[in-house]
Amino acid sequence: MQINLSFAPVVSLIAGILILAAPRLLNYIVALYLIVMGLVGLFGTGALHLH
Repeated sequence: MQINLSFAPVVSLIAGILILAAPRLLNYIVALYLIVMGLVGLFGTGALHLH
């Protein structure tokens, strides 16, 4: 059995759970998510392979 995970959906799921648990974290989670997605977009996912 092989499970293929993409980066964005996993991060989104974790961020959603954290926002439900502590709504005050929303600003930090959104900012961190945008920074991470921007870096992944700029540098690509060549070194990141989750299979």
